[in-house]
Amino acid sequence: MKKEYDLAKMKEVKNPYPKQKKKLVGINLSPAVIDYFKKLAEDSDIPYQKLIDLYLLDCVKHKRKISMKWVA
Repeated sequence: MKKEYDLAKMKEVKNPYPKQKKKLVGINLSPAVIDYFKKLAEDSDIPYQKLIDLYLLDCVKHKRKISMKWVA
């Protein structure tokens, strides 16, 4: 590794992962959910927002569906 780099000589590189970019969204979560993931974050040294994302990605990967029954 060089001590210094000449940034003027660097070439622009296209992002090889354009489909993996994150999309900023607003989502309403209950305080209990946020507290739960914040506690997990403390135990794992992973930011709680990343943990939520990882959990949701796991749901997508395994095609998990929520089972809910509405009581009339």
